[in-house]
Amino acid sequence: MGFLDSLKAKLGPAKGKVSDLAQQHGDKIDQGLDKAARIVDEKTKGKYSGTIRSGTGKAKEALDRIGQKDDGRPGTDGTPPTPPTPPPTA
Repeated sequence: MGFLDSLKAKLGPAKGKVSDLAQQHGDKIDQGLDKAARIVDEKTKGKYSGTIRSGTGKAKEALDRIGQKDDGRPGTDGTPPTPPTPPPTA
């Protein structure tokens, strides 16, 4: 087993927990990202505003992907879709 395989095996169980936390606290994390971006922008006197906005946007998109569980379609929550039930025979 290689290093990456070992790392994936150890981090696998944490993935679900991180997803749950991102889903539950996404709004607070968004607010924290905005606040951090605002502070960094002030400290750099606006010199890197575009880069800061871009990075904040990418972080929020990643958070949305991590926290997304189910959008109503089968199989989108990481589980395989259930096969259709055959009609009853008369």
